[in-house]
Amino acid sequence: MTTTAELKKQAIGEFKTSEGDTGSSAVQIAILTKRINHITEHMRTNKKDYASRRGLLRMVSRRRGLLDYVRRHDPQGYLDLIGRLGIRK
Repeated sequence: MTTTAELKKQAIGEFKTSEGDTGSSAVQIAILTKRINHITEHMRTNKKDYASRRGLLRMVSRRRGLLDYVRRHDPQGYLDLIGRLGIRK
């Protein structure tokens, strides 16, 4: 299993739009998606970890808000992004 720092670097490398881009909506969504997938695996083995569940729900909600923002401002970019990340809508 990779660490969260490695997951973050990987997500930034894949989704950055320019050199030094670490905060665009696409990068933020990619980082959240990697973290959500990581915590989802944790939750499969630790079903009673309610604190992690709460954090997971907050991340999913935050990602949903960012995805809504991207969909409003760049509909084609939204479709490309969810396709690349494997998020179903």
